[in-house]
Amino acid sequence: MNAADSQRLGSALEHLGYEFTGKVEDADVIVLNTCVVRQSAEDKAYGRLGSIKPLKTKNPGLVVNLMGCLVGIREPERLRSRYPFVDVFSPPSDPGPLISYLTQGEAKSEEARETEERFAEMDGDPSTHPADKMWLTAGIILPEHERGKTVSVHLPVVLGCSHACTFCIIPSRRGAERSRPADEIEAEAISLAAQGVKEVTLLGQIVDRYGKDQPEVGNLSALLRRLDKVEGLERIRFLTSHPNYFSEDLMETVAELPKVMPHIEIPIQAGDDDILRHMRRGYSEADYRRKVADIRERIPGCSIATDIIVGFPGESEEQFMKTYHLLEDLHMDVAHLARYSTRPGTVAERLYQDDVAEEEKMRRFRMLEDLQEKISGEINAGYLGKKVEVLFEEKVKGRWRGRTPTNKLVFVESEESLRGEVRLVMVTWTGPWSMQARL
Repeated sequence: MNAADSQRLGSALEHLGYEFTGKVEDADVIVLNTCVVRQSAEDKAYGRLGSIKPLKTKNPGLVVNLMGCLVGIREPERLRSRYPFVDVFSPPSDPGPLISYLTQGEAKSEEARETEERFAEMDGDPSTHPADKMWLTAGIILPEHERGKTVSVHLPVVLGCSHACTFCIIPSRRGAERSRPADEIEAEAISLAAQGVKEVTLLGQIVDRYGKDQPEVGNLSALLRRLDKVEGLERIRFLTSHPNYFSEDLMETVAELPKVMPHIEIPIQAGDDDILRHMRRGYSEADYRRKVADIRERIPGCSIATDIIVGFPGESEEQFMKTYHLLEDLHMDVAHLARYSTRPGTVAERLYQDDVAEEEKMRRFRMLEDLQEKISGEINAGYLGKKVEVLFEEKVKGRWRGRTPTNKLVFVESEESLRGEVRLVMVTWTGPWSMQARL
């Protein structure tokens, strides 16, 4: 989501006459777009802020903008006092504060005036969330340094979240769930395809809930059917799903539409029912197993990724082992693993004590990591000697990198340019995290 926000903010700044620089020392404006979903991400943001301060001291005219979930959707007075060298604080997905700051007292270009006028039109509408302004200003033009080079783009369709899992800070930082109009999303997809983009990934904290807050926009299945018809677009993906909202209709849509890739991201988070209840996930371990079985039956050959948090408050060894055995049984293609960290402002912080030692969290993390490496290696080994289509994105260290429909990472050596092409390859080597192939 932050990558998508940054892309659109870059486009908005170009409307004001700015251009991208690859050297932070040469910048007139620095935007630090932050994530706080884990403690490690928040710590990294604070560290990065510290590295920017000397640049501001050396160049007082430098504009420093702190953006994203570290700021949240409320007035960031605590951050203002702690980081007085930061000029502008912007909530997630909202370029408004920065654009207003940059255009004060300047001779405005026609594009800049249009941008400000669009903001002004929304000021009188109290029902509009500030983050929604991003979609009025940033347009659907990629930043200049990305045009013609970007093959895959993240396309947000649901902003915010209303589910409120006890461990998650997102609802309080990004606001309530808001579905974007289907016409806007389709227009963006058409524009991106015209700029050479071959793949879009639809984003939402719970992407399956698209349209539930605004039934008139339709549901995710209907949106996928519209985007499947966009000329020039080769592939469509979506994430992240939730077991309660991944419907049979959506499964059938994925199975039917040729451009929608057979790869599902559907987190379990824990394999014990008591832990799931304390997380307020809304399903049981048995419910999740049935959902995975349904997906595999209705979308043959699909890959499935999950998320798991180890060391949630009160998690015993027995409860952790239920998670271990669930992962062992379900044989998932990918497991995104995290150690629980208390997020200030969450329900879990208020109700539960973080009582699992860090050493124990790491031990459990490593156990799942080793298990998943073995499982992923076994699954990928099944591709050896087989032909598969790969969409190539970029050249990395002399090899072209791309992905299969099931989201497997593939590297190919070739002198010809493969950027943006879907090519048939023969897999010659497999490992747990990637594969090698030849055209």
